[in-house]
Amino acid sequence: MKKMIQSILKRFRSFFCSPILSYLERQESNRQALLQNMLKFQYKQMVQADMQMPSFEDVGFKTYSEADEDGILHYIFALIGTTNKRLLDIGAAGINISNTANLVINHGWKGLLIEGDLKRVLSARKFYETFPNIRNYPPVVVDKWVTSDNVNQVIMENGFSGDIDLLSIDIDGVDYWIWDAINCMQPRVVIVEYQCIWGPEKSVTVPNSPDFKPEYHGRFGIYSGASLAAFVKLGKRKGYRLVGCSRYGYNAFFIQNGIGEEFFPEIPAKDCFKHPFTHWARKKFLNEIEELEWVEV
Repeated sequence: MKKMIQSILKRFRSFFCSPILSYLERQESNRQALLQNMLKFQYKQMVQADMQMPSFEDVGFKTYSEADEDGILHYIFALIGTTNKRLLDIGAAGINISNTANLVINHGWKGLLIEGDLKRVLSARKFYETFPNIRNYPPVVVDKWVTSDNVNQVIMENGFSGDIDLLSIDIDGVDYWIWDAINCMQPRVVIVEYQCIWGPEKSVTVPNSPDFKPEYHGRFGIYSGASLAAFVKLGKRKGYRLVGCSRYGYNAFFIQNGIGEEFFPEIPAKDCFKHPFTHWARKKFLNEIEELEWVEV
């Protein structure tokens, strides 16, 4: 009897609640798009009036991102503009922690989203289908385990080589080696997740392995990724400068040299370690993973 009741309730929620929730999500998306476009217009007015522009700490907001990354990306592209509104998101993950969903849903960007978890891939495809404004041209969501050996092939097979506006990498793995390997496209802006527990000076990454899996030590102590200093070195070699980070100091933003220096000058890595979270995480988790295998770069 209990199982039968649960089955009836499940069908009821699927039949009645899902359409209602989808409708509410669409309405909220329309509202968000309007507000964000108004905000973009205000940023441009501030530039024209030669007003002092806000810092990253003041412009961040969350729509679909994990923290305030949506607002920072909105701010960056409001000032530097876009060329083709094409983005690549490697490690697209869940919708509620996506760096790119806001741009796709609310601003009409064309996206290639790569994820190595089939369950998340199917969930993302179903989610994007609920928005009428992108139904005719939804993002391409690919189920693929990306490595430094196959990343360029995957990108080219899906027609996203060449110039794009944004590259986001967050795979909790060999993120450093993935960005290092990409040579078939030239993103204007790059956002990467880094290991804040290493602080601003240590330049290290996990070894490059095609089957690397992160090891979890509590919620934030993860053996994966690379330090910010490592990404800064890699960015400079590829022609990018560090311009800021997210509120809690674990997502870094890079802009291609020659673009928007008047708005976003290069900053030192130490400026991304101001939030107390970075110091708490370092103190709590560094000793748990620093003895594991790290590669100095």
